[in-house]
Amino acid sequence: MKNNYLGQAWLVVVLALVFGAALAGVQAQLSGKIADNKRNDTLGQVPQLVNGAARGQAVTLGDRTVYQALDAQDQLVGWVLPAGGPGFADRIEVLVGLNADATRITGLYVLDQKETPGLGNKITEPPWRAQFQGLDATRTIGVTKTPPAGDNQVVAVTGATISSQSVAGIVNQNVQWLRAQLARERKGSSRP
Repeated sequence: MKNNYLGQAWLVVVLALVFGAALAGVQAQLSGKIADNKRNDTLGQVPQLVNGAARGQAVTLGDRTVYQALDAQDQLVGWVLPAGGPGFADRIEVLVGLNADATRITGLYVLDQKETPGLGNKITEPPWRAQFQGLDATRTIGVTKTPPAGDNQVVAVTGATISSQSVAGIVNQNVQWLRAQLARERKGSSRP
């Protein structure tokens, strides 16, 4: 009887290794396609996230890729910043639209999330995301549980305060990073 349990245990171990290797292989094969799809989704969102934008163009700031929002004459009208961080259930990835001088948020799009269905995943709904439009990007965005929202605040999704706070935190942290990078770029370009 003891040998039967050992045989079953080895079978479980072998199957776990085989299926783990298969999943790793699929991930390795599709990782480039997944990255291409995210980049294309990001470029497609640029005109929706920044008023007056006709297209987006990837640029490198620091060690990250961000997107310039360009109008029909290829003039800079804003920025789209891919950002991510921990949510309640898993990682949340967003795109933050900003005006040209990165002082106002012009839009928010949730690129990827795995929050609780029916609760936390309401962060993807346009009415909730619209609360970010027009907020001051030079100040911290807060989250309140009860409407109405105060100055530079958004109202949390009912039953999903952590998801709401996570999105606000991701936006705050990454907008601060972008503003610092842009200031560094301006300072570097003004030197003789």
